[in-house]
Amino acid sequence: MTLQRPQFLKQKNMVRVLYALAPVALAGIYFFGWRVVAILAVSAVFGFLVEWIMASQRKGKVSMACFVTTTLYALSLPPTTPFWIVAVGIIVALLFAKEVFGGFGKNVFNPAVVGRAFVYVCFPAEMTGGFVPAFRGFPGGFAQWSFASASSVPDYLSQAGLKITDAITAATPMWSFRDFGFTTKLKDLFTGSIGEAMQVGGRSMALAAGSIGEVSALILILCGIYFIATKTANWKLMLSAILGAVVMEGFFLLFPGVTPVPSIPFSLFSGAFLYATVFMVTDPVSAPKQSLSQWIYGAFIGAMIIFLRYKSVFAGGVGFAILLGNILSPSLDLWIKRIKEPAKEGAKA
Repeated sequence: MTLQRPQFLKQKNMVRVLYALAPVALAGIYFFGWRVVAILAVSAVFGFLVEWIMASQRKGKVSMACFVTTTLYALSLPPTTPFWIVAVGIIVALLFAKEVFGGFGKNVFNPAVVGRAFVYVCFPAEMTGGFVPAFRGFPGGFAQWSFASASSVPDYLSQAGLKITDAITAATPMWSFRDFGFTTKLKDLFTGSIGEAMQVGGRSMALAAGSIGEVSALILILCGIYFIATKTANWKLMLSAILGAVVMEGFFLLFPGVTPVPSIPFSLFSGAFLYATVFMVTDPVSAPKQSLSQWIYGAFIGAMIIFLRYKSVFAGGVGFAILLGNILSPSLDLWIKRIKEPAKEGAKA
């Protein structure tokens, strides 16, 4: 096997996505420590190697989208994810969800979501037991490698008698609400300062923040505004996902006997909903191309996220909702085209 010198396919749109991901990554370092950089680096190196090897075989170029995928995937992981799992996930993501289809622009599924779903299913203990509270105050995680390596827990946890080992297996806002009925403050979800001691069954337990990139709703909203202002992403996909989630949430709220659900703001700000809505639902390759299809596609994913959160064993459900949407996407465009064609012919007649 002969490898050619790496050549890169210039994609201005993908560069803008990386610009938008930069503050999300910086926030991840602040909330979780410098280990986040190592996760990003492992993902980028192994992802680049996969695409370089495959591109060399077809005499193509490495796309900038490769680094968008590696960054999206890395930021979707818990901050304590073992490095070998990071590597396995990104290899699967790029090799089996992108390269086997022929490379950039030909894949059906969002590669970052495929990688995240793969490691979630294959390594559930590591993926669900690796959440930790976010650092607070200044300098936050900029003065720490990771929460696990910190010399002591923050005062608000130590006062409750909690230790580092107690906080590493903490429950995220979504898990805490569903399993214990504990509702995280909206202010904390908005800013990202998630982590406090909560009382569960008469004992103290730490509240974890979640995956690296999903913590601060404020930063993700600003990223969405940047995408719309620069026309980097389709606003219809973002808005339709939000509307779909609100409608499904409203359905559950109208029938309280169906399942306990939190408020609509909590559902939108918690978990990976905004992270997925801004960065993954808007993926131009896996999303449909017809305008009406895009509205249906986004609404379907938003509704499925809420449905899976409260009716399945997965407290998040975001990745699986997007994959279901990816499956539906090509058919949506075909159905809409078939509906429009008779209408056009009738108008001409």
